[in-house]
Amino acid sequence: MRLALLGGTGRIGQHLLAQALESGHEVTALAREPAALRGQPGLTVVPGDATDAAAVSAVVRGADAVLSALGPRGARTQGMLGTASRNLVAAMSTGGARRLICVSAAGAFISGDPDMNAMIKLILPRVLAKQFADVRDMESAIRASGLEWTLVRATQLTSGPLTGRYRVRPDYSPAGGRKISRADVAHFIGAVLDDDSWVKSAPALAY
Repeated sequence: MRLALLGGTGRIGQHLLAQALESGHEVTALAREPAALRGQPGLTVVPGDATDAAAVSAVVRGADAVLSALGPRGARTQGMLGTASRNLVAAMSTGGARRLICVSAAGAFISGDPDMNAMIKLILPRVLAKQFADVRDMESAIRASGLEWTLVRATQLTSGPLTGRYRVRPDYSPAGGRKISRADVAHFIGAVLDDDSWVKSAPALAY
């Protein structure tokens, strides 16, 4: 497939890019620092930022599917996910691609999780209020798009190895699950790339 990738230099994005290229996909990636990605067979790098609508449009053009490994950022980039998602939706609406898979965060939705510890429900949304608000803004924009989207809600991310063995639950973290490696998040994205079972769904991942 011809894939467009945002966030390819990030810690999930690096795994996603490597796995996509290994699977034989052609990838066009957006990068603020193109030198960090260039030189890999099968990869085309477009310089730019996800908050730049023109740059996002250039990356998406001609793609069969679009992947976003962008994640919540600190206070200096508050609102980045919401802006990037709206740029993606607009670009895909005119560029022809319909399949969109984005990394999201299970923590942004724990208030509705029936199995989550009450203390975590109380504390985590306060500590990460701005970041989680940006995640919810991103999801809202994508859900309203009419695209064939999947929002991959990761639990606490680790630098552990690729295992291919994890649990998946719609909307909320699997009961008792708290962590998932970045490599396994990328693995799940690759697995559902041509699978309709999670279209217009928000699967949450954990061990």
